[in-house]
Amino acid sequence: MKIKPIDFLVIIAYLVLVTVIGIILKKQAQKSKNDYMLGGRSMPFWMLGISNASGMFDISGTVWMVSIMFVYGVKSIWLPWLWPVFNQIFMMVYLSVWLRRSNVSTGAEWMLTRFGNKKDALPSHKAIIAFALLSCLGFMAYGFIGLGKFIEIFIPWHFVQPYLSFRIPSDYAAHFYGVIFTLFTVFYSLLGGMKSIVWADMIHYAIMVFVSVIIAVIAMMALHNAQALPVPVGWNNIFFGKELNLDWSTRIPEVNEKIRANGFSPFGYFFALMTAKGILASLAGPIPSYDMQKILSAKTPREAALMSMIVNVVLLPTRYLLIIGVTILGLLFYKDLNISIADKKDFERILPAVLNTYIPPGLLGLVLVGLMGAFMGTFAGTFNAAQAYLVNDIYLKSFNPKASNKQISRMNYLLGLVVVTISILLGFLAKDVNTILQWIVSALFGGYIASNVLKWHWWRFNSSGFFWGMLSGIICALAAPYIFQGTVPLFYFPIILAISTVGAVAGSLLTPPTDFETLKNFYKTVRPWGFWGPVLAAVKAEDPLFSPNQNFKWDMFNVLIGIAAQTSITALPVFLVLLMPTQTVIAAIILAVSTLILWKTWYQKLPDN
Repeated sequence: MKIKPIDFLVIIAYLVLVTVIGIILKKQAQKSKNDYMLGGRSMPFWMLGISNASGMFDISGTVWMVSIMFVYGVKSIWLPWLWPVFNQIFMMVYLSVWLRRSNVSTGAEWMLTRFGNKKDALPSHKAIIAFALLSCLGFMAYGFIGLGKFIEIFIPWHFVQPYLSFRIPSDYAAHFYGVIFTLFTVFYSLLGGMKSIVWADMIHYAIMVFVSVIIAVIAMMALHNAQALPVPVGWNNIFFGKELNLDWSTRIPEVNEKIRANGFSPFGYFFALMTAKGILASLAGPIPSYDMQKILSAKTPREAALMSMIVNVVLLPTRYLLIIGVTILGLLFYKDLNISIADKKDFERILPAVLNTYIPPGLLGLVLVGLMGAFMGTFAGTFNAAQAYLVNDIYLKSFNPKASNKQISRMNYLLGLVVVTISILLGFLAKDVNTILQWIVSALFGGYIASNVLKWHWWRFNSSGFFWGMLSGIICALAAPYIFQGTVPLFYFPIILAISTVGAVAGSLLTPPTDFETLKNFYKTVRPWGFWGPVLAAVKAEDPLFSPNQNFKWDMFNVLIGIAAQTSITALPVFLVLLMPTQTVIAAIILAVSTLILWKTWYQKLPDN
C-alpha cells in the first residue's frame, strides 16, 4: 500500500476542517430559507465561481479525461464538448443574467414565473421537480459508489478489515468507504447550507491548484529527461481531419482497440454532431442542479454572469495541468503500471495507477484530499439542490406555505437525511441498477433540450408543451438504446431531439397559450431575445418607452469569442507541460486577443440588473 501515515493525517485534517466549517456556519444558515439554500445571496461572485468550478473537478470526469488524453492526445481537448463544457460560455455571456433576473430560489420556482401558477401551469412545475430530484439522486448515488471505488485503490480492504470489530464482505468495501466520506459531506452541508459548501470548496480548490502544479512540474521534468513521448504521429496535434489517423500498433496495440470500441470515427462527422448538440444543450441553459443554485445565489444578475466567467478561468487550467501531467507520467512509465482488469487493459485506471506509483507520500494525501474534496463538493452541491426542491417547491408550496424559519430549518434537516439515505441505498444497489440508472440519466438529458430551449425564446410555448416535450424526449431516449443497439448515443440524438421538439410544439399549439399577464411580467423582468412579438406589442402598448433586448447578434458573437478563449485556456497548460513552446505562445496570443475583445464587447456592456 503506497499511502502512508502522513497521508492519513492529511485526509483526517481535511475532514476535521470541513466539519468545523459546518458547525461555525450553522447559526447563520438557520436565519431564513434563502440563507440556507442560497447563502443569503451575500457571497461575492468569485467565491461562488471557485466553488462551482471546484464541484466540477469531479473524480469520474477527471479519470475519463486522463484516459482520453492518453488515447487521443491533444485532440482529446475537443471531446468534453460532448457534455458540453462550453455551456459555461453561454451562461457567462447572457443566460446567467436572464436566470438571476427572475429572483427565484430554484429551477422549479422559475417555471412559475414563466408559465404562471394557475392549474394549467402545474405540469411544467411538476415535470421539472421530478427531473431535478431524479437527476440529483442519480448523481449522488453514483458519486457515492465512485468515490468508494477510487479510495479502495489506495487503501485496499485487507489493510482495513483487521481494525474493525465487525465483518464486511470485500464486495462492499467501496460502499463502506463511500458511507464514511458521504457522512462527513452531509454533516457540513446539512448544518451550514450553501455557505459551508462554498467555503469547503474554496479550501479544496486551493489544494487542487497546489497539487496540479506540482504534478505538472514532475511530469515536465520527467519529459525533459526522456526527451520524447512514446506516442504515434499526430498525437500532439490539436487539429484533425475526417479521420483520427492515430495508429498505436507499434507502441501500445491495445489503444487501437480502445479507439474502435469508443466509436468516435469518422471523427470529423462526430465532431460536427457533437458541436451541434452542444450548442442546443447550451441554449437550453443549466440543468436544475448545483450549477443553477450557484447562479441563483449571486448578489445580482451582473455578478451571476461574472460567476460563470470565473468558472472557466479557474477550472480549466488547473484541471488540465493535472490531466496532462498524469498522462505524461502514464505514457513514460506505462510498462510499470498495473491497469489491467481480468487480463484486459482499462485505461480509466491510469490516473489512480500513476498517483499510487509515482506521487510521494504527503503529496499523495493532498491529491486524495483534492479529488475526494471534488466528490464532496459535487455531492454537497447536488444534495443542497435536492433539499431546495423538496423544501421550497413541495413542502412550502403544497403543505405548509406559512412555515416559520424554525419549521423550515427542521424540514431541511429531515428531508436532507431522507435524500442522503435514498442515495446511499441506490449506491448499494448500483451493481443491479447500473444500466437502469444510466438510462434514466441519459433519458432525462435526452428529453431536456427541446423544451428548455423553447421556454426562453418562443412566447407561444406553454406548460403543456414543456411537459409533453420532456415526456416524449425521455420515452424516446429510453427506447433508443434497444432500437439502436451498439450505436454511440450521440448518433441517435437527432431523432430524440426531433421527437421531443414535435411533442413540445404540438403540446403548445393544441392547448391555450400562457396567461398574457404572466408572459408580460416574465418578458419585462427577464428580457430575453427571441420570438416574443405579440408580448412585446402588448408591453409597448402599456409602456411605449420599453426597450426590447436586441443583443442577439452581440451575444452570439461573444459566445463565439468566448469559446475560442475557453479552448485556448484549455490548450495552453497542455502545450506548456508538453514542452511545445510555439504552440504555447500561439494559444497565449489567442487567449489574450479573445480576452481583449470580450473586455470591450461583453464585460463593459454587462447590465447592472
